[in-house]
Amino acid sequence: MLIAHLSDPHLTAGALAAEPAAGLYRALGRVLALDPRPDCVVITGDLADHGQPMEYDQLREILGGYPIPVHVTTGNHDNAAAMVDTLGNSPLLGGTASAHYAVPYPGATIIALDSAVPGSPAGRLGPDQLAWLDTTLAAHPDVPALVCLHHPPIPVGIPYMDNIRLTDGPDPAAVITRHPHVVRVLTGHLHRAVTTTFATTLLTVAPSTHRAVDLRLNDETTVALVHEPPAFLLHLLTPQTSTTHTVPIAATSAPYGVY
Repeated sequence: MLIAHLSDPHLTAGALAAEPAAGLYRALGRVLALDPRPDCVVITGDLADHGQPMEYDQLREILGGYPIPVHVTTGNHDNAAAMVDTLGNSPLLGGTASAHYAVPYPGATIIALDSAVPGSPAGRLGPDQLAWLDTTLAAHPDVPALVCLHHPPIPVGIPYMDNIRLTDGPDPAAVITRHPHVVRVLTGHLHRAVTTTFATTLLTVAPSTHRAVDLRLNDETTVALVHEPPAFLLHLLTPQTSTTHTVPIAATSAPYGVY
Protein backbone atom coordinates (compact mmCIF):
# COMPACT_ATOMS: atom_id res chain seq x y z
CA MET A 1 0.00 0.00 0.00
CA LEU A 2 1.17 3.53 -0.81
CA ILE A 3 0.20 6.55 1.30
CA ALA A 4 1.16 10.10 0.29
CA HIS A 5 1.63 12.24 3.40
CA LEU A 6 1.24 16.01 2.99
CA SER A 7 0.96 18.65 5.69
CA ASP A 8 0.44 22.28 6.64
CA PRO A 9 -0.95 23.88 3.47
CA HIS A 10 -2.23 26.88 5.50
CA LEU A 11 -4.90 27.86 3.01
CA THR A 12 -6.12 31.41 3.46
CA ALA A 13 -8.30 34.02 1.79
CA GLY A 14 -7.72 37.49 0.40
CA ALA A 15 -4.54 38.93 -1.09
CA LEU A 16 -2.28 36.14 0.21
CA ALA A 17 -4.46 33.23 -0.87
CA ALA A 18 -2.75 32.33 -4.14
CA GLU A 19 0.62 31.07 -2.88
CA PRO A 20 -0.54 28.44 -0.34
CA ALA A 21 -3.30 27.25 -2.67
CA ALA A 22 -0.80 26.83 -5.51
CA GLY A 23 1.58 24.97 -3.19
CA LEU A 24 -1.08 22.44 -2.27
CA TYR A 25 -2.20 22.07 -5.89
CA ARG A 26 1.38 21.46 -7.06
CA ALA A 27 1.87 18.84 -4.34
CA LEU A 28 -1.34 17.04 -5.30
CA GLY A 29 -0.29 17.15 -8.94
CA ARG A 30 3.09 15.63 -8.10
CA VAL A 31 1.29 12.84 -6.21
CA LEU A 32 -0.76 12.08 -9.33
CA ALA A 33 2.42 11.61 -11.38
CA LEU A 34 3.72 8.82 -9.16
CA ASP A 35 3.65 5.36 -10.73
CA PRO A 36 1.89 3.55 -9.25
CA ARG A 37 -0.37 6.18 -7.77
CA PRO A 38 -0.83 6.11 -3.99
CA ASP A 39 -3.91 4.45 -2.55
CA CYS A 40 -4.70 7.56 -0.53
CA VAL A 41 -3.41 10.95 0.58
CA VAL A 42 -3.24 12.08 4.22
CA ILE A 43 -2.91 15.79 5.10
CA THR A 44 -1.87 16.18 8.75
CA GLY A 45 -3.40 19.46 9.76
CA ASP A 46 -3.15 23.21 9.50
CA LEU A 47 -5.37 22.91 6.47
CA ALA A 48 -6.48 26.49 7.07
CA ASP A 49 -4.47 29.44 8.33
CA HIS A 50 -7.26 31.02 10.39
CA GLY A 51 -9.84 28.24 10.72
CA GLN A 52 -12.42 30.14 8.70
CA PRO A 53 -15.23 28.40 6.77
CA MET A 54 -14.15 30.07 3.52
CA GLU A 55 -10.71 28.45 3.88
CA TYR A 56 -12.29 25.00 4.11
CA ASP A 57 -14.45 25.90 1.13
CA GLN A 58 -11.21 26.59 -0.71
CA LEU A 59 -9.82 23.20 0.31
CA ARG A 60 -12.95 21.48 -0.94
CA GLU A 61 -12.65 23.36 -4.24
CA ILE A 62 -8.97 22.41 -4.68
CA LEU A 63 -9.80 18.77 -4.02
CA GLY A 64 -12.87 18.74 -6.27
CA GLY A 65 -12.40 16.01 -8.86
CA TYR A 66 -9.19 14.72 -7.29
CA PRO A 67 -9.05 11.02 -8.24
CA ILE A 68 -7.31 9.70 -5.10
CA PRO A 69 -9.02 9.52 -1.67
CA VAL A 70 -7.82 12.28 0.69
CA HIS A 71 -8.11 12.19 4.49
CA VAL A 72 -7.38 15.21 6.72
CA THR A 73 -6.73 16.06 10.37
CA THR A 74 -6.92 19.28 12.36
CA GLY A 75 -3.96 21.45 13.33
CA ASN A 76 -3.56 24.35 15.73
CA HIS A 77 -4.52 26.81 13.00
CA ASP A 78 -7.70 24.85 12.28
CA ASN A 79 -11.16 25.14 13.76
CA ALA A 80 -12.54 21.64 14.20
CA ALA A 81 -16.17 22.77 14.27
CA ALA A 82 -15.82 24.82 11.08
CA MET A 83 -13.93 21.99 9.41
CA VAL A 84 -16.61 19.44 10.28
CA ASP A 85 -19.39 21.82 9.22
CA THR A 86 -17.78 22.23 5.80
CA LEU A 87 -16.21 18.83 5.19
CA GLY A 88 -18.28 16.51 7.40
CA ASN A 89 -19.81 13.32 5.98
CA SER A 90 -17.39 13.47 3.04
CA PRO A 91 -14.47 11.12 2.33
CA LEU A 92 -12.15 13.86 3.64
CA LEU A 93 -13.33 12.94 7.15
CA GLY A 94 -13.81 9.26 6.43
CA GLY A 95 -17.50 9.74 5.74
CA THR A 96 -18.11 10.88 9.34
CA ALA A 97 -19.10 14.13 11.01
CA SER A 98 -16.16 13.97 13.40
CA ALA A 99 -12.61 15.33 13.47
CA HIS A 100 -11.36 11.91 14.58
CA TYR A 101 -12.21 8.83 12.56
CA ALA A 102 -10.82 5.64 11.04
CA VAL A 103 -10.73 4.53 7.40
CA PRO A 104 -10.13 0.82 6.69
CA TYR A 105 -8.15 -0.18 3.61
CA PRO A 106 -7.15 -3.75 2.75
CA GLY A 107 -3.50 -2.86 3.33
CA ALA A 108 -3.79 -0.57 6.37
CA THR A 109 -6.12 1.27 8.70
CA ILE A 110 -5.82 5.06 8.56
CA ILE A 111 -6.67 6.57 11.96
CA ALA A 112 -7.07 10.36 12.14
CA LEU A 113 -6.94 12.17 15.49
CA ASP A 114 -7.91 15.71 16.48
CA SER A 115 -5.06 17.29 18.45
CA ALA A 116 -6.24 20.92 18.14
CA VAL A 117 -6.82 22.92 21.33
CA PRO A 118 -8.76 26.15 20.78
CA GLY A 119 -6.57 29.18 21.45
CA SER A 120 -3.36 27.19 21.89
CA PRO A 121 -0.49 26.44 19.48
CA ALA A 122 0.21 23.24 21.43
CA GLY A 123 -1.92 20.13 21.06
CA ARG A 124 -3.72 17.60 23.23
CA LEU A 125 -5.71 14.42 22.62
CA GLY A 126 -7.38 13.87 25.99
CA PRO A 127 -8.61 10.66 27.68
CA ASP A 128 -11.83 10.21 25.66
CA GLN A 129 -10.07 10.31 22.30
CA LEU A 130 -7.27 8.09 23.57
CA ALA A 131 -9.83 5.52 24.77
CA TRP A 132 -11.39 5.64 21.29
CA LEU A 133 -7.93 5.14 19.75
CA ASP A 134 -7.29 2.12 21.97
CA THR A 135 -10.62 0.54 21.00
CA THR A 136 -10.17 1.32 17.30
CA LEU A 137 -6.68 -0.18 17.20
CA ALA A 138 -7.88 -3.30 19.00
CA ALA A 139 -10.60 -3.86 16.39
CA HIS A 140 -8.15 -4.67 13.55
CA PRO A 141 -4.99 -6.14 15.10
CA ASP A 142 -3.97 -8.06 11.98
CA VAL A 143 -3.89 -5.02 9.65
CA PRO A 144 -1.10 -2.40 9.80
CA ALA A 145 -2.28 0.90 11.29
CA LEU A 146 -1.11 4.46 10.70
CA VAL A 147 -2.02 6.96 13.42
CA CYS A 148 -2.31 10.47 11.98
CA LEU A 149 -2.39 13.75 13.89
CA HIS A 150 -0.91 17.24 13.65
CA HIS A 151 1.29 17.72 16.72
CA PRO A 152 4.41 15.59 17.26
CA PRO A 153 4.08 13.85 20.64
CA ILE A 154 7.78 14.13 21.57
CA PRO A 155 10.53 16.76 21.27
CA VAL A 156 12.65 16.61 18.11
CA GLY A 157 15.43 19.06 19.02
CA ILE A 158 13.94 22.32 17.68
CA PRO A 159 13.22 24.12 20.98
CA TYR A 160 10.69 26.64 19.67
CA MET A 161 8.58 23.92 18.07
CA ASP A 162 9.15 21.44 20.90
CA ASN A 163 7.51 23.92 23.27
CA ILE A 164 4.26 23.68 21.30
CA ARG A 165 4.14 19.92 20.71
CA LEU A 166 1.46 17.50 21.94
CA THR A 167 1.20 18.10 25.70
CA ASP A 168 -0.03 14.60 26.58
CA GLY A 169 2.46 12.72 24.39
CA PRO A 170 3.19 9.93 26.94
CA ASP A 171 -0.48 8.91 26.88
CA PRO A 172 -0.71 7.98 23.18
CA ALA A 173 2.69 6.31 23.57
CA ALA A 174 1.18 4.02 26.19
CA VAL A 175 -1.76 3.20 23.92
CA ILE A 176 0.40 2.53 20.87
CA THR A 177 2.74 0.29 22.87
CA ARG A 178 -0.21 -2.04 23.42
CA HIS A 179 -0.74 -2.35 19.65
CA PRO A 180 2.38 -3.52 17.77
CA HIS A 181 0.60 -3.32 14.41
CA VAL A 182 0.96 0.50 14.46
CA VAL A 183 3.66 0.87 11.79
CA ARG A 184 3.81 4.68 11.68
CA VAL A 185 2.66 7.76 13.53
CA LEU A 186 2.22 10.56 10.95
CA THR A 187 2.34 14.21 12.02
CA GLY A 188 3.01 17.69 10.69
CA HIS A 189 3.32 21.02 12.56
CA LEU A 190 7.12 21.32 12.27
CA HIS A 191 7.18 22.39 8.60
CA ARG A 192 10.17 20.07 8.21
CA ALA A 193 10.74 16.40 7.36
CA VAL A 194 11.71 14.56 10.55
CA THR A 195 11.92 10.87 11.46
CA THR A 196 12.41 9.49 14.95
CA THR A 197 11.40 6.60 17.17
CA PHE A 198 8.21 6.85 19.22
CA ALA A 199 6.82 4.22 21.58
CA THR A 200 7.21 0.91 19.70
CA THR A 201 7.06 2.44 16.22
CA LEU A 202 8.36 5.29 14.06
CA LEU A 203 7.21 8.91 13.98
CA THR A 204 7.41 10.63 10.59
CA VAL A 205 6.79 14.36 10.27
CA ALA A 206 5.89 15.71 6.83
CA PRO A 207 7.14 19.10 5.63
CA SER A 208 4.74 21.85 4.63
CA THR A 209 3.50 22.23 1.07
CA HIS A 210 3.69 26.01 1.62
CA ARG A 211 6.70 27.13 3.68
CA ALA A 212 9.51 25.71 5.81
CA VAL A 213 10.61 26.45 9.37
CA ASP A 214 14.34 27.05 9.81
CA LEU A 215 16.30 24.21 11.42
CA ARG A 216 17.31 25.94 14.66
CA LEU A 217 18.67 23.44 17.16
CA ASN A 218 19.72 26.12 19.65
CA ASP A 219 17.66 27.84 22.35
CA GLU A 220 16.20 30.43 19.98
CA THR A 221 12.65 31.24 21.13
CA THR A 222 11.28 32.67 17.90
CA VAL A 223 10.36 30.86 14.73
CA ALA A 224 12.01 31.73 11.43
CA LEU A 225 10.75 30.76 7.99
CA VAL A 226 13.05 29.80 5.11
CA HIS A 227 12.54 29.29 1.38
CA GLU A 228 13.40 25.61 1.26
CA PRO A 229 11.86 23.48 -1.51
CA PRO A 230 8.50 22.03 -0.43
CA ALA A 231 8.04 18.26 -0.35
CA PHE A 232 5.84 15.47 0.89
CA LEU A 233 6.41 11.95 2.22
CA LEU A 234 5.49 8.69 0.54
CA HIS A 235 4.96 5.69 2.81
CA LEU A 236 5.30 2.26 1.23
CA LEU A 237 3.84 -0.64 3.24
CA THR A 238 4.55 -4.24 2.34
CA PRO A 239 3.87 -7.40 4.38
CA GLN A 240 7.49 -7.30 5.51
CA THR A 241 8.48 -3.62 5.76
CA SER A 242 7.36 -0.01 5.99
CA THR A 243 9.51 2.50 4.10
CA THR A 244 9.27 6.29 3.78
CA HIS A 245 10.52 8.37 0.84
CA THR A 246 10.76 12.17 0.68
CA VAL A 247 9.41 13.52 -2.61
CA PRO A 248 10.36 17.09 -3.65
CA ILE A 249 7.57 19.12 -5.23
CA ALA A 250 9.43 21.97 -6.89
CA ALA A 251 12.06 20.08 -8.91
CA THR A 252 11.81 21.41 -12.46
CA SER A 253 12.35 17.98 -14.01
CA ALA A 254 9.68 16.20 -11.97
CA PRO A 255 6.51 15.13 -13.79
CA TYR A 256 3.15 16.24 -12.43
CA GLY A 257 -0.48 15.52 -13.10
CA VAL A 258 -3.49 17.77 -13.58
CA TYR A 259 -7.11 17.17 -12.62
